[in-house]
Amino acid sequence: MAINRRKKYLQRAIVVVGVLVGVNILAAYFHTRWDLTAEKRYTLTPGTKNLLRGLDSTVTIEIFLKGDYPASFRQLAQSSQELLEEFREYAGQRVQFSFQSPGQGPDSARLAFQQTLVEKGIVPFNMQVQEDANQGYSEKLIFPGALLHYGSKTVGINLLKNQGGLNPEATMNSSESLLEYQFANAIYQLQQKQPPLVGYMLGNGELLGADVYDLLTTMQTNYLLDTITLQSVSYIPKDFDAVVFAKPQTRFTDEDKLKIDQYVMNGGKVLWFIDELNASIDSLQHQESFVAFDKGLNLEDILFRYGVRINQDLVQDMQSDFVPQVVDRTGQMQPLGFPYFPLLTPTGAHPIVKNLDLVLSHFASSIDTVKGGGITKTLLLTTSANSRSVSSPVEVSWNNLRVKPNRREFNRQFLPVAVLLEGQFTSLFRNRLDENTHQAIQRASGQPFKNNSDTINKMIVVSDADVITNAFSQKSGPLQMGVNLYDQSMVYANREFLLNSLGYLTHNASIMDARNKELTLRLLNPEKVKQEKSKWQAICFIVPIGLVLLFAAIFQFIRQRKFEV
Repeated sequence: MAINRRKKYLQRAIVVVGVLVGVNILAAYFHTRWDLTAEKRYTLTPGTKNLLRGLDSTVTIEIFLKGDYPASFRQLAQSSQELLEEFREYAGQRVQFSFQSPGQGPDSARLAFQQTLVEKGIVPFNMQVQEDANQGYSEKLIFPGALLHYGSKTVGINLLKNQGGLNPEATMNSSESLLEYQFANAIYQLQQKQPPLVGYMLGNGELLGADVYDLLTTMQTNYLLDTITLQSVSYIPKDFDAVVFAKPQTRFTDEDKLKIDQYVMNGGKVLWFIDELNASIDSLQHQESFVAFDKGLNLEDILFRYGVRINQDLVQDMQSDFVPQVVDRTGQMQPLGFPYFPLLTPTGAHPIVKNLDLVLSHFASSIDTVKGGGITKTLLLTTSANSRSVSSPVEVSWNNLRVKPNRREFNRQFLPVAVLLEGQFTSLFRNRLDENTHQAIQRASGQPFKNNSDTINKMIVVSDADVITNAFSQKSGPLQMGVNLYDQSMVYANREFLLNSLGYLTHNASIMDARNKELTLRLLNPEKVKQEKSKWQAICFIVPIGLVLLFAAIFQFIRQRKFEV
């Protein structure tokens, strides 16, 4: 009887071991994953999946988040690891990653490597650490970013989001939300054999100096960049994936607008940065005030036909950047908010501005959208809930700084400053040109005159060109766009807005869907934690011990019942 029982147990053990081995073999070849989070935290967007499946070579990723960091940075590192493991589910071994610390080795080698990271665009972060309980805090430079290598190409990305307007918890949460986009977009750029060609338009007084150094450098780093003098060409070539107008100063003729119009009708993308009024901070450098009035750019009709109107006004906002001013007779300087320097709020409804920080602007105008026309208008940047507009002509004076704004006068909300237009555009010159002009257009460009764009096209209109200009420091030279000359520690999201806009217009719209991912910030209630701290400590201590004792009592009871005589 005992032999049969042992044989039965042995057979059961062999079956269990066989099942386990079989399950593991099957799991090696066939496996699946379920994302049970409410916001689908671990589910990649279709564009990212297709990108990873199409990799034809290995992408090597170095993440610089290894070390004794605070819990928030360790969480960012953990989220990065989980995301890249998910990348491997679709790319296999073509995605390789490792975590490193850029703060090791001899001082000279460490500093040289850290300088390389800065040159790749990875922004360092000063973290305060306390080495000893009896000592004060010291600063430690960390680089919350990553380098991606693909063949002979290398690109750097920042994993920590800018902190403008957000508390630390929300900042880290937004950083985690953008991880998929950051890595996927970098891989997309590395894969491109030839970046999109972007044209920088000249001929109407557009900026071309130190104040657009960061703009030109940023575009040249991410795109093939060339200049086009509008009056020197008979048409804008279709080879350009997009063209940028950066603060034109002189009047556009009908001939100029015809070239732009037919470029749009043939699928060309346009990114407009237009100052409708002649207002600039330079005008206040040597005088107490100036009057801002219409530049006479003559773009009203073409923009109206495409779906927007830039108003002849300047917006003021309670949410604004500051300028240092003398506040008393002793010559004491104090930073004062300047309502004409609004900090623009991303609407959050589109991938271009999803999870984007505030954008710095100077002397922006408001935009009205035109009903009808079959064009979809999406607001990208607006003023805050406490703003107003002042119609042209506008007197701008330093006295605007010294007088405390009356909040009741700032009674307008969310005035548009940047708008995305999408649809089949109608030509401004429809039914306006004779046959000879049509033939001249076809001879010059090789394309017939078009009354409408054949496919869905898109453009972006921004009613402030200073969004893409940079301040110039006598000590440091040209600064990054979105940086206040007097407080360079704060970096607004101007460069990110530019790159997102160009990216959406030119190529990676599917990759940008990853920017829509939003992680819910589930924080504990600090007041409730304080009130119920002792109760939950007792529960966490007593319940596990109680469960073990309960299990032991049940086990002992069953054992006694089974073996009692």
